[in-house]
Parts: sequence; C-alpha cells; structure tokens
Amino acid sequence: MSTATKERASGATPPPRRAGELTLGELLRFGWRQLTSMRTALILLLVLALAAVPGSIVPQEGVDALKTSNWKDAHPTLTPIYERLSLFDVYGSPWFAAIYILLMISLIGCIIPRTFHYWRGLRAVPPAAPRNLTRLPDSTSYTTDEDVAEVEERARRLLAKRGYRVRPARDGEDAVSAERGYLREAGNLVFHLSVVVVLVGFAVGSLLGYKGGVILLVGDDAGFTNRLTQYDDFVPGTLFDVGQLDDFAFDVDSFDVDWLDSGPAQGQARGFVSHVSYVEGLDDAPTEYDLRVNHPLQIDDTEIFLIGHGYAPVITVRDGEGNEVYSGPTIFLPQSPDFLSFGVVKAADAQPGQIGLEGLFYPTFINVEGDPVNVMGEANNPTLSMQVYTGDLGLDQGQSQSVYVLDKADAELVTKADGSPFRLDLQEGQTETLPDGLGTVTFEGLERWNRIQISQTPGKEVALIGVCLALLGLLGSLFIRPRRVWLRARREGGSTLVEVAALDRSGGGDVGVVLQQLVADLRPGATPGHTPGADGAGPATTEEKTS
Repeated sequence: MSTATKERASGATPPPRRAGELTLGELLRFGWRQLTSMRTALILLLVLALAAVPGSIVPQEGVDALKTSNWKDAHPTLTPIYERLSLFDVYGSPWFAAIYILLMISLIGCIIPRTFHYWRGLRAVPPAAPRNLTRLPDSTSYTTDEDVAEVEERARRLLAKRGYRVRPARDGEDAVSAERGYLREAGNLVFHLSVVVVLVGFAVGSLLGYKGGVILLVGDDAGFTNRLTQYDDFVPGTLFDVGQLDDFAFDVDSFDVDWLDSGPAQGQARGFVSHVSYVEGLDDAPTEYDLRVNHPLQIDDTEIFLIGHGYAPVITVRDGEGNEVYSGPTIFLPQSPDFLSFGVVKAADAQPGQIGLEGLFYPTFINVEGDPVNVMGEANNPTLSMQVYTGDLGLDQGQSQSVYVLDKADAELVTKADGSPFRLDLQEGQTETLPDGLGTVTFEGLERWNRIQISQTPGKEVALIGVCLALLGLLGSLFIRPRRVWLRARREGGSTLVEVAALDRSGGGDVGVVLQQLVADLRPGATPGHTPGADGAGPATTEEKTS
C-alpha cells in the first residue's frame, strides 16, 4: 500500500503546497503557454533580427573568405572569441538555429489554437441585440405605418444582400441581429501563418540548396563547367547532394561597362553586362545570354548571377637566373567604388629565394603632390604599385593558403640601399629590376574578370508565397471592418417605432454613414443608396431621430 493511499485511508490530509509551487506537469503546461504566446513570438522575432546583425557586421566565411581572413589577421585578440561564438558563420551557428526553431514552434503553437477559435467564430451566429439600442453611440430611430413583421423581413433581406450574416429568428426575440467582417480575423491569421511559411521557405533553401562562387577571366576559353572542383567557394545545404548539380557550362565572352563621367559618383560603374554563351547537358549547341545584375541566367534549377567585376593585370616575374617563374593575369580585388584594387603575386620557384608581391592597382593613376591617387574605375592610366618580399612565403608547409593573402611571417621585405622599402611602380608595358639580383617584374597588360554566383534555392517559391500571404493578410486586417447591426421594431400609438444601431468592432470606422444609408434603404418606397436628408425629401409618414 502506497504512502498516499495510507494517508487517504487514515483520513490524513496532505501538506499544503507552497505559494507558486508547481508539479512537473503544471510546469510543462506553464512553459508551453509562455512559449506559444504571441508576446513570446514577437520577442523571438526581434531576437532573430538582432541575431542576424553580427552576420552583416562581422565578415562571414561563406560569403567572403578573403575579407574574413584579413579581419582575423587584424584582430588576433577577438578572433578566438568570435570563433567560439560562431560569429564568422552566424547563419550556420547552433544558437541561431535554436532561435529559429523556437520561433517556428512559438508561431505554430500560437496559430493553431487561434485557427480553431476562428473556425468556431466563423460558424457562430451573431449575438442577440442589446436591451436598449438607443444607448449605443451610433443609433437612430424612425416611425412608420408598416407592420413589425414587414419591417423585420425587409431588414433581413437588405442585410443579407449587403453581406451580413443574419441571426435566425427565435421565439422570444424581438430584434434583428446581423454581423459582417468575419474575414478580418482570417486576415490576422493569414498574416501570422505567412511568417511561418516564409521561415519554412528559408529553411528549405538553406537545407536543400547551395550557393557557390567563381571568378572567371573575360574571354578565357577555359570557361566554367558545373563541377564541384570548378568552384572557388561552395556552401552546400545540410541535405544537399552534390549529385544534384545540373549539367551545364558557360564562357564569359565579353564584358561591357558604362562609366559615370560626371556628378558626385563620377568614375563609378553605372551599369555592366556580361555576354556569356552556355550549353545545357554539355552536348547542346551554345546559346548566348546577356548577364546583368538582378537578371540571372536560369538553367534547370540553377540560377547564375553576375555580382561583381574587376581587373586582372598580366604580370610576369623572372628570377635572378632569368627563368620565368610566374606569368599570367592576376586577380586584384576592388577595395572601393573607384576600383582601387588589392592583389598578391607568389613566385614559389624563384631562385635564389621565393618572391612575393603585394600591393595596389590604380585603374586611373595620378600623382598629387607626391601621393598616388586613383581618379576613377575606368582604366585610363593603369598602374601597379607593389612591395616586394623574398624568403619563405609558407608555400612549402603543406597547408592551404588563400591566393589573396601573402604569408610574410618568415619573409623579408626587400629594401633599397638606404634601407627604405623598395616599391614597384609599373605602368602597362614597363619592366623593373629587383634589388640584390632577385630578378625582374613586368606589367604585360590588363584583362577583366567577373564574379559569378551559382546557386540553387528550392525554397524561394515557398518564401514568395509567404510574402504574398502576408500582404493579403495585412490588407484584410486593415481594410475589412467587422460591424454589427441591430434593428428592433414595436408598435406604439398606432405606428411602428423602428430603432437601428450599429457598432464597429475594430474602431475608427465611420459607422454613422453606414447607419444613415441603412435607414434610408429600410424606409418604405426608398431608393437603395439614398441617404435621408440628402436632398431634403423623405416619406411623409417617417420621422427620424439620431443619437
């Protein structure tokens, strides 16, 4: 026999619970109610927005690996902390996913009970009329010679024609009750449901899709084939299978830029277009397409975007023995809207020591009182200005390096005879000899490159549907007015006194106009749509009072 059973059998009463003490079941129910409340959903939505802020402030590894690497080098103290907090991959972090999932649960738990509540309200009949209609803020009355039954029947027909739901006649009730605007609550419900749909769309895209990027030289015959090894960076969704990559290839044949020649933004690119040719299935005939910003190329389930462009100076490096140890177009990354660009050259096979170049490319270079200045993005006076390093560039340590980062930890800065740093300043076609017999560097020419993003986003249609639902729900909740109308008729002194009242449940509606229009159409012989007093005419048997 259990202790509780013995206590009940002996008549002993259990000790009273302390104030606020909850059983496990009560605690779980309390936690669920708090999580699924609208207040919690709004708080979680705000927290999700705040959690996304670091993703737009701190460089993200999946978006710009070079910028992330440079930030880590510039902030060695903060980097370990940020890495532990996953701030370099905010949207893939466990804490961001936890907020996302809690928000989904909160919204679903909030919407489902409201759905059942709305369904019951949708099927409910309008409430009975108040006892004294004339005490309502918007009410009116008039007298007529018609019978009570005739007035009530006309009111029922008129209200039903105007879209009101009319309360069925019941014994003991002496009034007509009607209501409209039930879809306003549906608008609120659809709006909240749309948030869930948008979140599901983003989740589907991040789980089943991918996003990759590649930099292609304009006019390069190698082009791009949609294979994993061809990507410079590739961020797959958790459930994405590489076998889902579509079969296609494309080349960037040419590239046109429209530069601004005047105004505050002089020298910046106003518009640009890449002329590409692509094949589907790798065996089809090439098809041409003009790739523009926000006008992607759609191939099966894959979208190809033009998201950036820049310059690739053709640089040739010969070592101290005269051997060509580096030659070809080198990608320089823009650092500002005028396309002042940063780049790195690594000559690993140079003798007697490895050669590294690091510096800037000026599309339109001018010298202002001894200081180098870039005037605009158009290549009117292309100039290279780079520092030179020699020694161990960390290329033989077996670790991968970014092509845009020069490891200078064990390298030596090349200097002039007076000890000042040696700097290469080359214009197109020029060659300069390096100190200490290290070799020569030549600026051969200039090519262009395009930054292309290739992605699959399977959930974008779902997210678009969610956005459309949000707009529909918002419009419904803003413009649908839930109103109730009551009419009571009774015989007094040989005539029928008709009292009519209306109530706007949402507030802010002009119920007086609606009430006047309704009374005008209820009067015997009235023309539908005629407002009493609008032209000074009215039935001789009618007297109106409005409160």
